Amino acid sequence: MTVTITLTDQDKSTLRTAAYGAVSLLAAAGAPHKGSTQASIVLTSATGLVGHVLTAKSKDIHLQGKSVAELADQVLPALTAAMALLGQQHPGEADNFRDTVLLAVEAAARSGKGEPSPAVAAMARKITAALAA
Repeated sequence: MTVTITLTDQDKSTLRTAAYGAVSLLAAAGAPHKGSTQASIVLTSATGLVGHVLTAKSKDIHLQGKSVAELADQVLPALTAAMALLGQQHPGEADNFRDTVLLAVEAAARSGKGEPSPAVAAMARKITAALAA
């Protein structure tokens, strides 16, 4: 069975920026390197339309900024936009995207010894809120 991808290049870029940006945002907030690696593996293990988009070779993820705040200004709106886009065009894939990103967030946040740092836990909550907005 093949998946017909009916997203524009800009739509695909938004999804990739949102998902990989969430991992970058957690890393910038202090998530351990091992966690970021595990989170990236979660993203590349996604299935369905989301999986096809996230695993495609692309150079369209352009996250810029010198601070966590500048990175968050790009990533959090991209997460919300990705959910809105998928919710309109592919409702089942919106759930898939949210579940995939939340699993990646969990992988990044829990990979350290003990509980995640307060900064990582706060960023995980912001990512979760952006996915629900």
